[in-house]
Amino acid sequence: IGPAQEKIPGKTHSVSDQENFVLPGLDLDVHVLEIPGHTLGHVAFYVPQLSALFCGDTLFGAGCGRLFEGTADQMHRSLQRLAALPGDTLVYCGHEYTLANLKFALAVEPDNPALASRRDSDQARIHQGQPTLPSRLADELQTNPFLRAEVSAVHAAAERHAGRPLHDATAVFAALRHWKDHFNA
Repeated sequence: IGPAQEKIPGKTHSVSDQENFVLPGLDLDVHVLEIPGHTLGHVAFYVPQLSALFCGDTLFGAGCGRLFEGTADQMHRSLQRLAALPGDTLVYCGHEYTLANLKFALAVEPDNPALASRRDSDQARIHQGQPTLPSRLADELQTNPFLRAEVSAVHAAAERHAGRPLHDATAVFAALRHWKDHFNA
């Protein structure tokens, strides 16, 4: 199963935005969300019965994927679409970059207590040999700078780093993505 827009070897079923299907044998409803940005044909799978989102390389723990084919506007809109899911949604992403992403998030919002708490708990998880994923969407909304472009502290940090005024949330997102692309902790 894969996005209709992508040519993927071995893909037997193509799916498109707002399509639903049932996983055979599991009786789970799966909702397809087209979320361009990382790639133009990127899709996510949301399973309401499990409160689970499988989002590939669009949303990461405390971060987001790079823009390989899409634009900042596309990625920002895709992330906002994911952010509208219920807060108890478990986020299963394609890579475990959480601790590195938290270093960047703390550079953006050093005074965010939720970030310091998440860093400490995720470091403890890694130390105990446990993954930091899945994360909860509610926690991402409090700690992921790419979901917080409308927050004044994030906006101000992005403007300081960019050295210019940023007039909307998409411009803030684009500045954050550029900053992260060149970030060395």
